[in-house]
Amino acid sequence: MTAPIAVRRLPAGTYGTAYAEAFADLCRRAEAPNLHMAPAAVAAALSFGIASEDVVVLAAHERGDERLLGLWALRRTSRLHSGFTHVLEAPLVPLYEVSSAPVLDRERAGDVAVALLSAIVEAPGLPKVLKLPLLPMQGNVFTALEAALATTGSTIATFERWQRPMLVPEPGDDAERYLRRALGRGYKKRMQQHRQLEKAGGLAYRRQRRADAVAALEDFLALEAAGWKGRGGTALASRPRDAAYIRDIVGNFAAIDAVRIDLLRLDGQPIAGGLLLDLAGQSHFLKIAYDEGKDRLSPARALAIEMLRADFAAGRSFRLDSGAGDRVDPSAYPWGERQEMANAIVALVGCSAALPRLAAAVRMQLRGWRDRSPR
Repeated sequence: MTAPIAVRRLPAGTYGTAYAEAFADLCRRAEAPNLHMAPAAVAAALSFGIASEDVVVLAAHERGDERLLGLWALRRTSRLHSGFTHVLEAPLVPLYEVSSAPVLDRERAGDVAVALLSAIVEAPGLPKVLKLPLLPMQGNVFTALEAALATTGSTIATFERWQRPMLVPEPGDDAERYLRRALGRGYKKRMQQHRQLEKAGGLAYRRQRRADAVAALEDFLALEAAGWKGRGGTALASRPRDAAYIRDIVGNFAAIDAVRIDLLRLDGQPIAGGLLLDLAGQSHFLKIAYDEGKDRLSPARALAIEMLRADFAAGRSFRLDSGAGDRVDPSAYPWGERQEMANAIVALVGCSAALPRLAAAVRMQLRGWRDRSPR
């Protein structure tokens, strides 16, 4: 017989500084580690200006055993996107994060999901509506959440839904076999393009971690600022507060070897770069940048191909989440798998989520009108 699950709320500051190893251990036992729930991410959110009293970190464990079985970091907020209703939202900082899901031990996922939702229901003073704009709708975690919602009498509504590119190798795959399957009919053309880039000069790919990642971040920021994002004022270097947050993210995760920056250089000059969180075989793509002057040779796709080759060469189990939003064309990536995603709003135990759901529906309608209007 399994022991009952207990859930406690951890002080945001304590969690952000003292639970790195416990969280990493949980990720190794989870089907889908969500690194935006990590202590390093919570610490960066606090530095970004999120008030510690608004951060709700729920830790699940068996009674009498301190080993983490589940972790969900949410933020108490009330904004236009929630219809000015008080909600619990994940991730904490809606900038470059890629998942709203809790981290669950794969062996106890169902029990832990019920315990986490029940803890929110029973906690006085916590909102009973969850806003989860980046919720994976497939896999062990969603199955556990869906069952827990039914068990607790809660309901879920979804709005924007999209297919996110993923890299999930099959047993026996190598880089060549995977690329042939993922690229399909485009394989020959894409690989010819890649060979043209290799012939254009000295092509070098390098993956930087720890202190090297912190140093490489400046090359990445400069590369992004040199393109259309820089001209449009949306590059990180154009937004000092966002840039400071990303520097905190990279610094915090570098300290536990859970971030990397992959750079592709041509004749020594960066032509493409990727910023990823990376722990326990799960990589989350946060941002990509590339040299638009090399557009004809698709440097961003070339970077993705070199990353894929490096991962297979390492000979370890791995998965990669592209982090792509609902406005991104999945065919732009050389990764063949798809994860269904949604903007989800959960009403716990009969609580009304009418205003947050109305706000989400209006947002969808406005986006539709904007997309259909002539430029």
